[in-house]
Amino acid sequence: MPSHQTPQESQNQMKQYNILFLCTHNSARSVLGEALASTHLSGKFVGYSAGSTPGTAVNPFARELALEMGYDENKLRSKSWDEYGLPDAPQMDFIITVCDNAAGEVCPFWPGKPSTAHWGFPDPSQVQGGDEEKRKAFKDVMIGLKKRIDILASMPLDKLDSMSLKEIHTKA
Repeated sequence: MPSHQTPQESQNQMKQYNILFLCTHNSARSVLGEALASTHLSGKFVGYSAGSTPGTAVNPFARELALEMGYDENKLRSKSWDEYGLPDAPQMDFIITVCDNAAGEVCPFWPGKPSTAHWGFPDPSQVQGGDEEKRKAFKDVMIGLKKRIDILASMPLDKLDSMSLKEIHTKA
C-alpha cells in the first residue's frame, strides 16, 4: 500500500538549505535576511547572519521587524562570521553579502564550497530623520530581501550555482 503523507509531513522531510547573510556589523540588513529566510513560507531555508566586525546589539528597527515576522527573539544577536568557520558550525549552502563593505572584504574559508553572491542594499541605519523615516528605510530593505528570497525559493536549489544566485539581485 502506498503511504500517504499530509502536505505538512512532506514539507517536514524536504531538504532545508542553510543561508548565511553577511554584513560588516551584523545589526540590520544581515539580521533581516536571517529572519526572512528562517520564517519564509516555503520552509526551504534556515537563515543565519554574521559580520566581519559585529556590533554590540541588533538595531531596534531590525529587531522590531524580525519579531513581527515571528522570528525567535533569542536568536537576535550580532555575531562574528568566525562562528561559522568553526568545525561544529552548520555548513552553509549559500552565502550572501548584503553590504558593499562586507562584499569587498576577504572572507574566511567556508567549508563545503557554498554558492556566493552579493545582494547590496543601502544601510538603513544611516538614514537621517524621525522614527517613521528610519522604519521605512528598514522596511524597504526587508521588502527587497524578501523579493530575492522568494525568487531563490522558486529556483531548483540543488542545481543552483553562484552565477545564478548573483542574477537574482538583478531580477528583483
